[in-house]
Amino acid sequence: MFKPLLAYGLVLITAMPGLSAAQSSAPAAPAAGAQASPPPVFRSVMEGYKPYTEEATVNWKEANDTTARIGGWRTYAKEARQPQASEPASPGDARNAPAKP
Repeated sequence: MFKPLLAYGLVLITAMPGLSAAQSSAPAAPAAGAQASPPPVFRSVMEGYKPYTEEATVNWKEANDTTARIGGWRTYAKEARQPQASEPASPGDARNAPAKP
């Protein structure tokens, strides 16, 4: 039981000087003819933030009645199969094929 632990300990001890030397190296100085890069531009992560606004909801009974009136879940499934307006439909696209009865 102690022999594998001793072996692992020896491996770690021998690796330590290499790790500490790799972490303590100073960055290399730029060459004399190299151009300095421009300073980074600050961009806030809050730049495009839109605050939360409460959305008006409808009564759940009204929503269920509307769903039943337009054809139920099958109508929503058909809408989901339709290509989006932003994506161009290709001629060989399976979503453009007529539905099989």
